[in-house]
Amino acid sequence: AMATLLRLFLLLTMFAAATRAFSTAGRVALRPAATRPAFVRAMSSTDGPDTTIVDTCKEKIQSALDTVDVKVTGAYDDPNGSHIAVEVVSDKFEGKRPVQRQQLVYKAIWEELQGPVHAVDSMVCKTPDEAAK
Repeated sequence: AMATLLRLFLLLTMFAAATRAFSTAGRVALRPAATRPAFVRAMSSTDGPDTTIVDTCKEKIQSALDTVDVKVTGAYDDPNGSHIAVEVVSDKFEGKRPVQRQQLVYKAIWEELQGPVHAVDSMVCKTPDEAAK
């Protein structure tokens, strides 16, 4: 009985934390950059007030992997969201297993994964030949 109560308490605690996280993320992201709290501006930008974390991740992946094509999107259409999806086409993936390809992408955005980006929800890594099929 005690174990069941503990599990229920943990589940409710996690649900409450998730609810708070999602309910505040949208409101903060919709504010103009200049009116956001300083900690949000710091997390959402590394290159200036108009650069989003999605833009930053895209630039870092392009730079690190000399990409043919890269697409980074924020979950729920939130450019400063903590969850992103990544699609990359790069010659550097030739001869690499899927996990090795993902590791190259993670290495490129490692700094963002330590702060503003909580998770990569999906990642598609292809060579130019694979993308052409």
